[in-house]
Amino acid sequence: MHPAPHAPGPGADPVRAARAGLCRLVEPTDPTAMLLLAALGPVAALEIAAGRRPIAAAEHTGLIRAGAEAGYGPRQIDLRRALERWAGRAAELRPGADLDAAARAGAWFAVPEDPDWPEALTDLGLFQPIGLWGRGERRLLPFPAARAVAVVGSRDCSGYGRQVTLELAGALAARGWTVVSGGAYGIDQAAHSAALATGTGEPPTVSVMACGIDRLYPRGNEELLRGVEAAGLLLSEAAPGCTPSRYRFLQRNRIIAALSAGTVVVEARWRSGAQSTAHHADGLSRPVGAVPGSVHAGTSAGCHRLVREGSAVLVTDAEDVLELVQPLGTATTGTATTGTATTGTATAGAARERGSVVDGLSQPDRVLLDALPLTARSRPDHLVRVAGLSPREVLGGLRRLEERGLADGTGEGWRRRR
Repeated sequence: MHPAPHAPGPGADPVRAARAGLCRLVEPTDPTAMLLLAALGPVAALEIAAGRRPIAAAEHTGLIRAGAEAGYGPRQIDLRRALERWAGRAAELRPGADLDAAARAGAWFAVPEDPDWPEALTDLGLFQPIGLWGRGERRLLPFPAARAVAVVGSRDCSGYGRQVTLELAGALAARGWTVVSGGAYGIDQAAHSAALATGTGEPPTVSVMACGIDRLYPRGNEELLRGVEAAGLLLSEAAPGCTPSRYRFLQRNRIIAALSAGTVVVEARWRSGAQSTAHHADGLSRPVGAVPGSVHAGTSAGCHRLVREGSAVLVTDAEDVLELVQPLGTATTGTATTGTATTGTATAGAARERGSVVDGLSQPDRVLLDALPLTARSRPDHLVRVAGLSPREVLGGLRRLEERGLADGTGEGWRRRR
């Protein structure tokens, strides 16, 4: 029997502490571990996985039942071997210490039981993250995946690939889309840089890392990642102190894919992590785009392969990408519309729904909504002066109001929907 994991202190949330312990103890793509968590919940799962107590007969029955529902037979769920596999880590398990380490690094820990857990991650089913360690403003965590695009590719990208990424990611970010990537050198680096430079959405960019949240890797991108932290989000499912290894890069790719409406591969070799992200996106029924390159360039061989195999659609600019992902990113408001005007008869229930949407707006977005005219259209630069907000707050707010069906924008300007 192993000693009880160090707790974060009196009155601490046992679910949060248990999930922190499981992040350290098991791999997030281990079927036995994730079935144990799904069947018994985090507290019991940690007690059993850490060897603190044996599994009860009723709990084992629940584990087998959960496996059957997920398509795993009894012989595929070998808890005995799993316990042997986890024993080395269990001996040093200290979830309280991990939570303390995260706090010292200015990080926070989110769990699926939290109200701001990203809903899009539930699409990963059994293999959604046990928890997410994050840096950046916590309020940005529930950003809509329907307004996010993953931009990924080779670390050893060409000048062409870097330029395409800067143009493509910059154009998407300028229109209020969140750019999700992995914080690595090459294409990831260019995608984050462009989003930070032009982004109007909240957050403009998100980096899903393959190491503990208390370190910024690779070291050469430390300044860039601090910029992502300041304006957007750094996320990791690995416990603090974990080193970046190949399998963690591959594991985190499913999160990048799940947090986005679609994935764009700018450059990728014949075998690459970027292709892994694309295949995860395809498995989640998220569209995949691939940028073409020279037939002589090894850095584009993977992109051409994705298109040839039918896993991706060829894209060349932001317009192509938006055409690819817009059906998933189109907001619904709960009231029928004709052109830009709502239909004349709205039910009381729809009116209440619109009222609840307004109630959920941030204070700057409420101010912006009040500043919008009902008939004539107003340009964003005029709204900056009228509402007393920054250009970034106005541009981001207009997109959010449009998504909620509260504002209507054309080339002539913006107005409030009746």
